[in-house]
Amino acid sequence: MYFVLACKDKVRLPAQYFSMKLEDSLSQILREKYERRIDKDAGIVLALWNVKPAGDGVVIAGDNAAYYEVAFDVLAYHPMVNEIIETEVSEIVEFGAFLQLGPMEGLVHLSQIANDFLTYNKKTASFTGRESKKALKKGDHVFAKISTVSMKGSIPETKVGLTMRPDGLGKDEWLTAKKPLEAAEGGEKKKEGKKKKSEEKAS
Repeated sequence: MYFVLACKDKVRLPAQYFSMKLEDSLSQILREKYERRIDKDAGIVLALWNVKPAGDGVVIAGDNAAYYEVAFDVLAYHPMVNEIIETEVSEIVEFGAFLQLGPMEGLVHLSQIANDFLTYNKKTASFTGRESKKALKKGDHVFAKISTVSMKGSIPETKVGLTMRPDGLGKDEWLTAKKPLEAAEGGEKKKEGKKKKSEEKAS
């Protein structure tokens, strides 16, 4: 899930930045500190803007720098447990499928892709269901639910687990293929109901 957050920080501005426009120098320092980094509360910081110093800087004797209280906005991404996401398959491997999640990837383990026994084809890098014949490959458009999140100190270390087994999730074709079957089953039930009523009247 994406968030826009209003933040504050105290920034040390070294003397070599004094020749630059204040907002530009503060923005550069803050971007180096926050962008593409993980904050345990905010998540992954993707962008930073609207940097505004609050008043004049403070100079401390013996420190060749000025200190500023700064307000700024950030765009952050934080995967949330039970969040439903719409995305694409970025990679198929023998043990599951990786899905694109904003600036990172999450894993749908083989056991969580579908309610069927899946066969992995190494040549085509795809899965196929033994009974349902459901197929999954790189680039497929899918719906999935985030089941586990382990935020670490960096993007590669952060782990996100997903599932596509619950109803309403999975590949687009799986969902649209299910609707005509459900409609047909519903029609059969209605016919059976009418038949029973007519039999009751006849008796």
